[in-house]
Amino acid sequence: MRVAVVWNEPGRSDPAHYRAATTRLEAALQESGHETLLCEGDKGLLAALERFIPPDAQGRPSGMVFNRAYGSRGEWRVSQVPTMLEMAGIPYTGPGPLGAALELDKVITKKLIRDDGVPTPNFRVMRYGTESAGELRFPLVVKPRYGSSSLGLHFVQQPSQLRQAVEMIVTQYAEDALVEEYIEGREICIALLGNEELEVMPPMEHDFGDRKSRIFTWEDKHHTAVAEPQKICPAPIGRELATKLRDLSIATFRACRGRDYARVDFRIDRSGQPFVLETNFSPSFGDTHSYVRAASAGGYTFAKLVNRILDLAHTRHFGIGIPRPEHAPNRAGAANASS
Repeated sequence: MRVAVVWNEPGRSDPAHYRAATTRLEAALQESGHETLLCEGDKGLLAALERFIPPDAQGRPSGMVFNRAYGSRGEWRVSQVPTMLEMAGIPYTGPGPLGAALELDKVITKKLIRDDGVPTPNFRVMRYGTESAGELRFPLVVKPRYGSSSLGLHFVQQPSQLRQAVEMIVTQYAEDALVEEYIEGREICIALLGNEELEVMPPMEHDFGDRKSRIFTWEDKHHTAVAEPQKICPAPIGRELATKLRDLSIATFRACRGRDYARVDFRIDRSGQPFVLETNFSPSFGDTHSYVRAASAGGYTFAKLVNRILDLAHTRHFGIGIPRPEHAPNRAGAANASS
């Protein structure tokens, strides 16, 4: 089958890592005999896809998209490619336009899951830093409302620091600041795979050891921190907490319109109560990153994981899994669509 891998090359926080992970994804698809095309998720996307996966005589799509595009600009940038693909009738992996928007908007996500009874840290939205913190208890975590990769994250211990943190986010990122209570305790993420039935991977913990700062930062995620947290998978947790994390991660996935795969991030307070921080419907595919590590602990090689996600999307769209030829050739597709 023809599979277009759609991405956005410019503007990523770690372009070398992003390119390497995308190349690895494309190779995994080729290993299963798919013909691939790597193309940019920009305004020329539909023209490139029309050439690579034109509709058949009945107007049905002749291929699929593995969507790894994060958009280029705007509040709802992650929704741009799903919206274009919906308009063109091209099946793709991952969330639809609404689910992608919810993934990006941390505030709406928190409101939705709280309405469904899922605990999340108390929060407020601020634009100036002079707004009342109300009943929020310090210390606080302040971050961009639509941010990713922990960019712009601030740990605020005193009220006097709040205004400066909010002003920095509004000035640097041109968006509101999400101000939420810091949960002292463990940080665990849950990887999910599926649609109607969800497979829950072994829990993965970020172990901060004796580090004073116990927040997973941008530097941690890009391996430039002095004392990077260690990833432990499976995390050493009891059956009761494991059940809670499973149920809450599934509830979050459903509330936020997840599809095919996702990662849900938690903080566990000292009493053992889990709180959902956020959800990620396009988790990193780097070999050292949380989703891939959890899937590996669940028995998935990278190639098996990637092709399972594609098969889930195919089943969701067509009602059946991808047909497997007896002798699938290993075909490398065209070069980048811009060539």
